[in-house]
Amino acid sequence: MTAPIPRDIPDLPPIPGHVVLPPTVVPARAVLIPARRRLVAAYRGAIALLALTGATITLLTADGPPTTPLSHFTVQSGILLALVMLASARCAWSAHHPLPGALTGAALFYVVAAGLVHHLLPEGASPLFTTSDAAGPSWQAAATHILHTAVPLAAALDWLLFSAPGHLHLRQAPAWLLYPLAYLAFALTRGALLPSGSQDRYLYPFLDVDQHGYKGVLGNALLVGLALYALAVLLVALDHARPSPFRRPR
Repeated sequence: MTAPIPRDIPDLPPIPGHVVLPPTVVPARAVLIPARRRLVAAYRGAIALLALTGATITLLTADGPPTTPLSHFTVQSGILLALVMLASARCAWSAHHPLPGALTGAALFYVVAAGLVHHLLPEGASPLFTTSDAAGPSWQAAATHILHTAVPLAAALDWLLFSAPGHLHLRQAPAWLLYPLAYLAFALTRGALLPSGSQDRYLYPFLDVDQHGYKGVLGNALLVGLALYALAVLLVALDHARPSPFRRPR
């Protein structure tokens, strides 16, 4: 049996209009719990170790103060990638949410750009250091291949195989170019402050003001900047076109 319905139900105030609650969007990272990926963490740790190895060889075998090899874009981008890879390895090992795509994409963009400049530009390949030691050329060759070839390829494989697609956006491309622009200002200022005829006054041949003049250097920098922007756009396009490595086949 059910309880009798009372006859003296109090009057309820009318509902003013039709209330529509605004739609809410819950991000996937707030619902999905990331899994622990130890193999991915080990691979990213190996990439960081590889990049730091190349930078360390450069510093130890350099002829002169360590500030000279540290002033190269390749060494700086390699150290930046190593730091990002270590942080990404920690996230994968401890099942934390991955780093923002803007940060990991920027680190990948810089090492790939340094490798392409080294391999493709006729005057882009510049020795990171010079030494008169007999073992110097072999160590120089090892560091050159590590920083310009092995590290970019390893970082690209990590991006393709172990990161979710669709995290890069076209609006991030201009922000990525701020660092190369700041490096251009640094390289020209450094060359202007060093005395004329000093070794490694200009770190890259296409930035040599003594050879090309400021007009020629700025023209070279503009062409390189346009190529870098095209590379950034290509990375974004590939990020949205590539399949997800985490999607299971049906």
